[in-house]
Amino acid sequence: MAPKVSKADKKIAYDKKLCNLLDEYTQVLVAVADNVGSTQLQNIRSALRGDSVVLMGKNTMMKRSIRIHSENTGNKAILALIDLLVGNVGLIFTKGDLKEVTEEVAKFKVGAPARVGLVAPIDVIVPPGNTGLDPSQTSFFQVLNIPTKINKGTVEIVTPVELIKKGDKVGSSEAALLSKLGIRPFSYGLVVTKVYDNGSVFSPEVLDLTEDDLIGKFAMGVSMVTSLALAISYPTLAAAPHMFINAYKNVLAVAVATDYSFPLADKVKDYLADPSKFAVAVAAPAAAGSGAAPAAAAAKEEEKKEEPADESDDDLGFSLFD
Repeated sequence: MAPKVSKADKKIAYDKKLCNLLDEYTQVLVAVADNVGSTQLQNIRSALRGDSVVLMGKNTMMKRSIRIHSENTGNKAILALIDLLVGNVGLIFTKGDLKEVTEEVAKFKVGAPARVGLVAPIDVIVPPGNTGLDPSQTSFFQVLNIPTKINKGTVEIVTPVELIKKGDKVGSSEAALLSKLGIRPFSYGLVVTKVYDNGSVFSPEVLDLTEDDLIGKFAMGVSMVTSLALAISYPTLAAAPHMFINAYKNVLAVAVATDYSFPLADKVKDYLADPSKFAVAVAAPAAAGSGAAPAAAAAKEEEKKEEPADESDDDLGFSLFD
């Protein structure tokens, strides 16, 4: 018979395991484990086995181990995990893709009945239809103000009813009714709330960002920097092209208003001196485009002329009326 392990030995083993994980992994998902059963947790561990490790434990013990390990190794980045250990949470150490691991964890949700005293995570709506209950059960519906009618010897709900609102506690009447109807309105599983990546902490929603989203946000940032740089006349790489163009416009305006000139300004001055040149420059491309249509029509007309005439009885050497 194996000797019984003392609590002190268990704590030492747990501390060693956590320290080894902190040294080996740089990515950690912090997940809330409210109403998650042991079988469900075991299934999650099995699915993540290979590149991820799920570690549960008391928050005080984990905080103490992280703090001491940080002091011993000089790794101050892991101290960011301490503030995340609030409530019933667990740590998922992983070397895989954070988004894929998060999606894999979200798959393991199990339906659960509405127990008395639980805080509803979602709105619970009872759909209309036949309940299969006999007329003696109408008292439950009357207490909850649910409109019903008797149809073929059973109770039928007339309209959909919002039985429990999100954030409200489940009462005894609501729990009893949902149990009778066989409705399991809630589903529970590990819910990732924070992501730790080599010292950085961010929300899991960041993992849903695509390359297009990042490009769009980057472009918006560049646009704001450019606008600010132009407003305060501060040169930046983004604002430089606009500054050169504005400077060229100013130089061109000075050249037009004075006798000073340069090759590009001469062309503008010619247009201003003789506006008809500008009209000719604009009309030339338009004429080229419009001239293509008559040419195409002429080509089609020529093709029609070249087509041979249809064969007739005259080609055979006699006429129908001969």
